[in-house]
Amino acid sequence: MTALVTLHDIIFEAVERSLSGLIPLLARFVFAAVLLVYFWHSALTKLGDGILGFLKPSTGAYAQIFPKAMEAVSYDVSQLSVFHWLVVVAGTWAEFLLPLLIVIGLATRLAALGMIGFVVVQSLTDLYGHGGIAHPETLGAWFDRVPDAAILDQRAFWIFLLAVPVIRGAGVLSLDRILSRAVLGRP
Repeated sequence: MTALVTLHDIIFEAVERSLSGLIPLLARFVFAAVLLVYFWHSALTKLGDGILGFLKPSTGAYAQIFPKAMEAVSYDVSQLSVFHWLVVVAGTWAEFLLPLLIVIGLATRLAALGMIGFVVVQSLTDLYGHGGIAHPETLGAWFDRVPDAAILDQRAFWIFLLAVPVIRGAGVLSLDRILSRAVLGRP
């Protein structure tokens, strides 16, 4: 039995050592395949009209991010503060830039950490701002037989997926790796 355990350890330690750089690369690939278009499409809905739409968000952007504040001012954006504008613009830019940085592997740890924060804020807004907390099927529950609730189940997977590059970096094929080699001379 000891020989079998030793053989197991030798094989899987070699697998882990030789393929460890692929795990963060695969996490970035899965993020791109599953969530990149989702976040970019969401960001596109927040852009205002014209070439400066990235600085003048749509009314829908405010309604998505500040639903109760928008309802309180009868959806008249001009009654909201500069704070609201800053949050909406920053959120819109984050939805474009953070996923891009993760996919190309540039400042990956910080971008993935930023996306985790984004997902947490998004989830809280969905639950408390849009009233999802009142709908058990939206909130979901862990350790139940239903694995696809929008908040607790799905977003737990999103955060776990994003935790991989936070902890392990960008992986073998990334701009982080290229810059690290070029600037710092690291292997």
